[in-house]
Amino acid sequence: MSTATTLAISAEHILALGGPELVQRYSTRDTRIIELDGVILPGLVDIHTHPVWGSIERGTSLDLAEIHTLEALMTATGERLAALGADQWITGFNLDVNLFSGHVDGRVFDEHFPGAKISYMTSDAHALVVSPAVIEQLGITGRERFADASRIHTDEQGTPNGYIVELQAMDLVMEHYPTLPTEQAADFVLQELRHMARAGLTGIHALDFADPSHAVFSYLDERNLLPLKVRCSPLIPADSGPEVWARAVAQQELGGHRWQVAGVKFMLDGTADNGSAWFAHPDCYGENTDSLWRNPQAYREAIEFFTSRGIPTATHAIGDAAVAYALDAIAAAGPARGGAHRIEHLESIGDELLPRFAELGVIASVQPVHGTRLTSADGSDNWSIRLGRDRASHGWRTRDLLRAKAPLALGSDWPIGVADPRIALADAQLRRPVEDPQAATLHVEQALTSDESYTAMTRIPALAAGAPAGGRIAVGARADLSIFAADPMRLDPSAQASNPVVATVVDGHLIEHDRVTADALR
Repeated sequence: MSTATTLAISAEHILALGGPELVQRYSTRDTRIIELDGVILPGLVDIHTHPVWGSIERGTSLDLAEIHTLEALMTATGERLAALGADQWITGFNLDVNLFSGHVDGRVFDEHFPGAKISYMTSDAHALVVSPAVIEQLGITGRERFADASRIHTDEQGTPNGYIVELQAMDLVMEHYPTLPTEQAADFVLQELRHMARAGLTGIHALDFADPSHAVFSYLDERNLLPLKVRCSPLIPADSGPEVWARAVAQQELGGHRWQVAGVKFMLDGTADNGSAWFAHPDCYGENTDSLWRNPQAYREAIEFFTSRGIPTATHAIGDAAVAYALDAIAAAGPARGGAHRIEHLESIGDELLPRFAELGVIASVQPVHGTRLTSADGSDNWSIRLGRDRASHGWRTRDLLRAKAPLALGSDWPIGVADPRIALADAQLRRPVEDPQAATLHVEQALTSDESYTAMTRIPALAAGAPAGGRIAVGARADLSIFAADPMRLDPSAQASNPVVATVVDGHLIEHDRVTADALR
């Protein structure tokens, strides 16, 4: 945090900090003077987002986040069908699997909307629930086999029930969704990026680079429309080989003024909610015991492949066995020149894994908002039921990770989590939804302080990007800044979420935001 009111900026870096005296001292053609009315913080960076497919989903699909009963789901579906027409795809996202009471089955749609093409993505974005019409029209049999551990759920007779788990299986359906012109897709993305910037973000890490990401970011950047920086990491498919890996290496050359491809992303397991995470012991249904890679050794070889070329890796690992395997692979490969390796999610891990992050210099990238908003403190949700009381009590161990000296980053996994960093940061401190003071807390002993939380969205993302001296306000630092009306370090967490954003500075350019509150962005 800085009390300076005036910045002198040259070549996108801070030249001097101070007061009005800088106006005269640095009034040259090569220096930009920015005078501010607010509290200056290092620019906030959300280290885990999916801005392209997330924006397209939000722009074209039904948001099911507030629907928690089958009756309400059928009502919303009926209204959508009436609006779009019976021959159109009805797509949605943020589907709460808890409303199925433990047995997810898309055939329920046929009871109300026979023949309708319905495809809803679950709230963790790792499964689809589709209607029988989708199964029939696409010729899905349940006997499909995938390179990874994706699967089509069937009933006792072998008939697909409409529950489609993990990405390669989901692609069988999603590749038939209507496609958008680049201009329309870019417009959806721009709307969401502007919301993020207005909430105080100066950068995001996009942990995917599927079509139409390249076209969208190029379109926006060529028109100087990107309101924040975007760092993209292509997803390396499970059980892929050197030919695919080489293409991802070539993509590291792509980028523009405010976006770049840097790093790669792996998914070593799926999600606990879908039974596809990799834990050392099975859940209450006998699931959550396997890697998403059918040959985990190939994952180790891929980590070595990219590390040897200086490319940092981000590994999705939710279960304790997946986290342990990822740490072993990174230990064998060593550090990467381009930035710190990181492990994403680590939703439930044991004590033995905590010190290994500091030992290896691996970033623990955690999303407490998944816990505060997708699980219940009373353990009645699907995630908690599956894992059981003991493992659920080890969820999102932010305080324990810091105590073990781990470099801790906080992100949203947007659109699965909330995009507004002020809300995510407040949730991490309160361990409950910030807007609901009556909500029970989720493992309050894991709560962070204000300083710890903001560090996890400033200095640690800089470390991940290969700039260990970044995420600070200092002469010579990059001029990426978030300006708030009040100092969040002096505010109660509940007030931080509504602390107005006065402006952001990206690459030394001031972007004013009219003191935007969190309520205005909801």
